[in-house]
Amino acid sequence: MTETPHPDHSGQAITIQKVDPILSTGVVVSTTAQLPDGRLEDRHAAYHDNISPPLRWTAVPDAKAWAVVVEDPDAPQEAPFVHWMIWNIPGPARGLPEGVANTPGLATPHGAVQGRNGQHGFGYFGPLPPAGHGLHHYYFQVFALDEAIDMGPETPLHDLLNALKARTLASGELVATYEAPTRQ
Repeated sequence: MTETPHPDHSGQAITIQKVDPILSTGVVVSTTAQLPDGRLEDRHAAYHDNISPPLRWTAVPDAKAWAVVVEDPDAPQEAPFVHWMIWNIPGPARGLPEGVANTPGLATPHGAVQGRNGQHGFGYFGPLPPAGHGLHHYYFQVFALDEAIDMGPETPLHDLLNALKARTLASGELVATYEAPTRQ
């Protein structure tokens, strides 16, 4: 049986490149889990503790809900690898804490829904670039929404994307990097 070869990198655009926000103002996204060189701290990688990093973002007037999508377009597959999809984060929120539980529904933030990541689990799945594949870029994309999204945790990214296209007031992103650890 012959396997179909994977490309070196995805050829598709990431989610934020497919959404045209209503407002021209952007959202500034930050984290304390990024080192000065842009690298994500080890504890947030699947090679280590695999816990979601804390995220902060700036306010957007009239935002009723927020969504976060994390993708790696450097993954050796057709589409960017989905590391995290979470939506219906309450409008007053200005971020997410470190270590959000990997469950479809969340008590904190109340009402938030998490979809499946590229490993088919719910919630965050940290960087796990293949050894020797070089530096990967992880796009933490944040969307301010004019209303909550009425979709459950089994929603695939393409359906979430369509909802984001219809509801995004403003968006922003943070790009972190990670490379497979070298063997010693």
